[in-house]
Amino acid sequence: MKKYDTIVVGGGHSGIEALLSLHKLGAKVLLITMNVKTIGKMSCNPSIGGIGKGQIVREIDALGGYMGIFADLSMIQFKMLNKSKGPAMWSPRSQIDRILYMQKVQDFIKKKKIKVLEDIVEKLIIKNKKIKGVITKNKIKIKSKSVILTNGTFLRGKIFIGNKKYKGGRIKENSTKGLTKQLIKYGFIVGRMKTGTSPRIYKKSINLKKILKQYGDKSPSKFSYKNTKYLKYQKKCYITYTNKKTHNIIKENYHKSPIFRGKINNNGPRYCPSIEDKVYRFSNKNKHQIFIEPDGWNSNIMYLNGLSTCLPKKLQYKLIRTIKGLEKAKILEYGYAIEYDYFNPIQLKNTLETKKIKNLYMAGQINGTTGYEEAACQGLIAGINAYLRISNKDPFILKRNEAYIGVLIDDLINKGTTEPYRMFTSRAEYRILLRQDNSDFRLMPKGYKLGLISKSQIKKFIKKKNRINYIINYFKKTKINLNEINNKKVYLNKILLRPEININYILNYIYNNILKKNFIYNNFFKKNFIYINKYKYIINNEIKYEYYIKKEKKEVDRMNRLENLIIPKNIDYYKLKSLSNEGKEKLDYYRPYSIGQATRISGISPSDINVLIMFIK
Repeated sequence: MKKYDTIVVGGGHSGIEALLSLHKLGAKVLLITMNVKTIGKMSCNPSIGGIGKGQIVREIDALGGYMGIFADLSMIQFKMLNKSKGPAMWSPRSQIDRILYMQKVQDFIKKKKIKVLEDIVEKLIIKNKKIKGVITKNKIKIKSKSVILTNGTFLRGKIFIGNKKYKGGRIKENSTKGLTKQLIKYGFIVGRMKTGTSPRIYKKSINLKKILKQYGDKSPSKFSYKNTKYLKYQKKCYITYTNKKTHNIIKENYHKSPIFRGKINNNGPRYCPSIEDKVYRFSNKNKHQIFIEPDGWNSNIMYLNGLSTCLPKKLQYKLIRTIKGLEKAKILEYGYAIEYDYFNPIQLKNTLETKKIKNLYMAGQINGTTGYEEAACQGLIAGINAYLRISNKDPFILKRNEAYIGVLIDDLINKGTTEPYRMFTSRAEYRILLRQDNSDFRLMPKGYKLGLISKSQIKKFIKKKNRINYIINYFKKTKINLNEINNKKVYLNKILLRPEININYILNYIYNNILKKNFIYNNFFKKNFIYINKYKYIINNEIKYEYYIKKEKKEVDRMNRLENLIIPKNIDYYKLKSLSNEGKEKLDYYRPYSIGQATRISGISPSDINVLIMFIK
């Protein structure tokens, strides 16, 4: 019987990050997946990043993960979203060549000679509530010290299109059922969730002249801090809208949708509803935006983002052809809904290890999340902690003030979820600290300490950090003449504090009034102008929002004092008479590791917290 340190079950975005982090850390790891040809497949929209999600991709990269690298290598368009708002809201997003992304992932796994087995895990080998390995559909027993389940939508998955129902975890792919039944026997709480996807249509059947073009940024950025290349050319996306005709077809056929016929009774993603849901819930709206996104550089497939549906195939054709530019659209892949098992994440520790079975980890949609990015970051954290666990090292836990990844995991394990969880910037209390431009400042030293960031990469980061700090300090102690008439000199950092001024104004002023003239500052700016331009956004944000950053850090210090108050593992809450009855039940069920975590459990009152603090002290 073969033996591994860790077995990763599932080859989606979560499984990939878990697998590659374990391999990089030196673990003997095996990936078991149903189909080796679909490892890294993007099941839904051909994009990575977005509001809150783009920050996660940058954080994955800063820790030494891979999603940002694969996204950069297969990117066809890049946009920084929310640039009209403050920097805490800026979020990178890219359009991706789906086939190229999948190829890059699979080629990398082959290059690293990581073991992959095409099979289905049907049973876990568990002894004394501890993982010992797995048994596959082909009756292969494989020993391992830990197992990470990243099953996505494949656990008892059912696909719905109109009145037709298929077993499957993804269109044209099988589902699996053995694991759910086994885990229920061990006392796990299982639920059902629903998600869906939009039709894909033939590009040449679209009248592109009739619809709006959507271009990428003029100077596109990228996700990874590694040496991936910037885009030189970009593909266009397009925007069109539904209309009254579209909505009337949907309203007349609600009874043909599995969602409204009661065939699907489970919650779908609140922030990415089907077109049937949108028309029903927002009946006062006459139109809904549809983004038409290319599937790749040379692909003739276009994805209709915003038109997720599980209506019958004939109706999908009918409603699509009412939309401007799509009057002659040819459908290549129909939209569908999928219903699947998930395990309420309140059953997990903050390492993503299950509370009931030692060395068993869960990551991705199995925990009730939605989105490639949310899944990938969980896989990375589960992989890191599985390695640390079997190496008898301290766990790796990100706090809410350290990363969006920390916010996501903390939300899941403390609040649970009854609908697909999606990350947004609004979920984070410390948005000014958790900007997309400073992910490496926050997390790269942690990635290096773990062994996921190389020496050369950390040296490059330290040079960047020192250069930025040097420039910021220079701005704080240097005055320039803004008005030659009255010879008024102002500190550079004070100029940036003005609401109407940003770093681009400073750069233009410096170039035109300092570099072109022999001022005393000439030497500094000649040497550093290229760096000021290269790192302009983080320099701008660190100076402009210094007051708010300090304010958030003070709040973090206050919260950290509560996080550092560790609750004894063997505490008997029912013996603390001053606790409320609800407090006793919730605390005994969740078993929080600290006072800070206890404060985030629904139903725990301030008086309960005071009782706990007094008990610990």
